[in-house]
Amino acid sequence: MSSLREWTGRSPERLWAGAVGALLVALVGGSVLAPETVYDGFIWHYFWGPVQADAHNAVCAIRPGSTVEYLYSTSACREAAEPVAYPGYTVVSEVGYIVALLITITGVVLLLERLGIGEDRGLFWAMVPFMLLGGALRTVEDAHNAMGDSWFDYPLNTLLISPIIYLTLFVIALACILLSLWLARRGYVDDYVRPLTAMGGGAVLLSVGYLAFLAATDPQVQFYPLVLIATVGLSAVAAVGTWYAIETFAPSVNEGTGLAGGMVLVAHAVDGAANVIGLDYLMALGVPYNLNPKHPANQFIVDLFGAAWPFLVVKMAAATFLIWVFEPELVEETPRYTTLLLTAVSAVGLGPGSRDLLRAVFGV
Repeated sequence: MSSLREWTGRSPERLWAGAVGALLVALVGGSVLAPETVYDGFIWHYFWGPVQADAHNAVCAIRPGSTVEYLYSTSACREAAEPVAYPGYTVVSEVGYIVALLITITGVVLLLERLGIGEDRGLFWAMVPFMLLGGALRTVEDAHNAMGDSWFDYPLNTLLISPIIYLTLFVIALACILLSLWLARRGYVDDYVRPLTAMGGGAVLLSVGYLAFLAATDPQVQFYPLVLIATVGLSAVAAVGTWYAIETFAPSVNEGTGLAGGMVLVAHAVDGAANVIGLDYLMALGVPYNLNPKHPANQFIVDLFGAAWPFLVVKMAAATFLIWVFEPELVEETPRYTTLLLTAVSAVGLGPGSRDLLRAVFGV
């Protein structure tokens, strides 16, 4: 970061803020000057529209003029004029989220430098519960959606729907980090990692406990233990098998990440296994229905192979490639950026994976 300061004569923080500000000005300005093209055709179509459709449990949402209408029939959605927004993701939205993630990681690295943390792996391990928290909170919204609860309806439920949930989690995690640092620097605890881990773990337990309460009190939410056993078992076999293969035949792949690389494998194994079980085997395990693919990649693989199991193979191959990218030199030269990248790489597997797992386990 110091070399960037010397080259430009400006602080990295100002450069980052300037770049983000310019991007926001372009989006807001375009929405004002060409609303049908920029807002309706891009921002609403690919990002906000899917959130609104999901929040209203609609098959799709349409935007005729300046109003939004919700359709609950697949045939009506097919016949509707564009823009039509469906719940879930598209290739355009996923690319947009990747760009936003990289911008956010850069900003968080600058923040961590200010706070003086993140050079070791303690922060990475402390963030693992928050990855699970994202999936648990998203399932809470799924459960209320299935129950039809009016108190947790639109727009409140958008806080737990992608992409807004990422901002919600960021605010929660940042508040917990600041509180943990305050406790450590006041001498109440030895370091910030343990209280931060405990806060994230406690939030996960509360969320899953709430889902269990709903399963015990509402007929729209059920508990399917066989789904939990099957998914955890399959993900464990995939992660351990891949780890053993790496350590036996190509140990240099994991030289830069160590145990954190194992966590990356676990995260993506959970995502892959949850898709295999959720898309193909729920009915065999006692659930009345199988889930539908939410991501273009899942849908493509299911359409190509007629089954979801190749998705698990792809996930483990991708996870192996990702940990191979973290060469020891990269880790040594950019420890904070590496920590944040490892966190992001794990989160994009464990977040949606834990959501799919919990959705299937609680039948929502």
